[in-house]
Amino acid sequence: MKNHEDKFPLFSLGDIYITKRAEAELTARAVTSATLLERYVTGDWSNLSAGDIKANRAAIHDGGRILASYRIAPTVRIWIITEADRASTTILLPDEY
Repeated sequence: MKNHEDKFPLFSLGDIYITKRAEAELTARAVTSATLLERYVTGDWSNLSAGDIKANRAAIHDGGRILASYRIAPTVRIWIITEADRASTTILLPDEY
């Protein structure tokens, strides 16, 4: 099976935003937003339920919102959400939603 670097983007990210707190958490753990975005846009949505994965796959074709959840530390998750119109993608902490 190919890893995410071997795949093509599945959808447009639009303008990319990151909250200050999410950026601080990524920096503190030496994780780059670019790495997560590469995984995200190629369909590696990490810690999602089967239902959320199914919804993301449908959203790619039907124009719905796409989301992912990445655990970057035992108690820290990062969410990435792309709006249905593909105008923007935001990297944030779950409690910032």
